[in-house]
Amino acid sequence: MKHWQMIIAAVVVGTCARLIMLKIDYRQYPGYPHGYIIHLTLGFIAAALGGLVIPALIEESYVAVTFLALAAQQFRAVREAERDFLQELEKTELVKRGQAYIEGISKVFEARNYLAMITSFITTLGYYVFDLLDYALVFRLVGALSSGILVAYLLHILMSEKTIGDIAEVEVVELEFCGPENKNIAVENVVIMNLGLNESLEKWKKYGLGIVIAPKDDNSRATLANVGQRQAIIHDVTTQLGVQLDLGVQDYTPLARLNLNTGRVYIIVIPIEKDASCIKEAVNNTPVLEGVKRRPLASKVGQEAAD
Repeated sequence: MKHWQMIIAAVVVGTCARLIMLKIDYRQYPGYPHGYIIHLTLGFIAAALGGLVIPALIEESYVAVTFLALAAQQFRAVREAERDFLQELEKTELVKRGQAYIEGISKVFEARNYLAMITSFITTLGYYVFDLLDYALVFRLVGALSSGILVAYLLHILMSEKTIGDIAEVEVVELEFCGPENKNIAVENVVIMNLGLNESLEKWKKYGLGIVIAPKDDNSRATLANVGQRQAIIHDVTTQLGVQLDLGVQDYTPLARLNLNTGRVYIIVIPIEKDASCIKEAVNNTPVLEGVKRRPLASKVGQEAAD
């Protein structure tokens, strides 16, 4: 095969780019090992398709390039499959991810296949350019690998998502108890829950904590007002710190409320690990969901209203 060095280099770099981004974190998704096999296989296919574009154009086989459109359809199907899978898992979660979080995860897995394809394509392009300059094989391979690695790195940086720590200030505080018999749980005088059982009240007093999330600007305020974003924060905190909750025990359910006057978000939770610094870090590291981002300050009306 005439272009086998070019294609092999592209497939290797593209697949490795997908492998580097495929990691299991506290969310335990994708699951090991079956999820790894699925996504690595898709990454390999994406890299192979991207690596075949330049050779196909060189050989004037323009029909082969149309397979990219078919690949795009397949990757969209992958996104739908991931969404369906996570929605089924949602039924087993004590603290739900929320639809916005699920959609964000599905979109990320689709996009990473495109990243593998683009990386592979740039690798073959780099090889082809060095080939036109009549460099030796070793320099063509080094140029191709360098091009692919650089593009993969840049795309990874561009695709990196903001976190709550980038858009808000987070503070962990003690809960307030007010109202009749002090059975209302509040944070900064905002009532979040009313308890009827003394047993539940005592547990909240002993183990409960409050979280205050203050937006840095009106863009952040609009983003934090989204119910899906608040649910994602609660899910990430309880996933990492645990939660003293079980089926049928509604009194211990973590909740989030919005201060309509200030835009500050208040969360109450009974974590298994009552460590304020770890809770703060968990909130700060929660991703800002792509589908809930709001930018009212980007409009003239929003700027004038904020003044």
